[in-house]
Amino acid sequence: MNGARIGTLLAATLTTGLMAGIYYAYACSVMPGLRSTDDRTFVSTMQFINVAILNGWFLLVFVGAPLLALAAGAAHLPAGGRAALPWVAAGLALNVVAFAVTVAANVPLNDALDAAGPVGQITDLAAVRAHFEDAWIRWNIVRTAATTAAFGCLGYALVLTHRPR
Repeated sequence: MNGARIGTLLAATLTTGLMAGIYYAYACSVMPGLRSTDDRTFVSTMQFINVAILNGWFLLVFVGAPLLALAAGAAHLPAGGRAALPWVAAGLALNVVAFAVTVAANVPLNDALDAAGPVGQITDLAAVRAHFEDAWIRWNIVRTAATTAAFGCLGYALVLTHRPR
């Protein structure tokens, strides 16, 4: 059972770390870099990113992080895994927060940006950008903080799980 505990927890920690890294990269480089561009470049680039990010590798990690945290929690329920269980549960809860923020806030903003149409056909690029940019950045910071905290919780749970008794 210890192998299942460590394996699922390691996988949950790694996928959570990858998600935290993706969100962090947007927060500290992608969005600040795009902030200095004109409206056409901003809207066009984000539309292309929205298409590019919908790929199997991203979706595997995006869905995998909370599911693997759930599996790690289940593996820690039996006696012997309980010391790490509160940290796994916290990591799971924070992963769920990030997932929910993405689904409820960032994805609808992405969809609205895409629904505006090709940049060449948008009559008011500034309005489209204004509706998207600040709200998307705020919600991205929330999910960055949540996944970073989840990564810390799961990492500490991994230490507790692997600690010799």
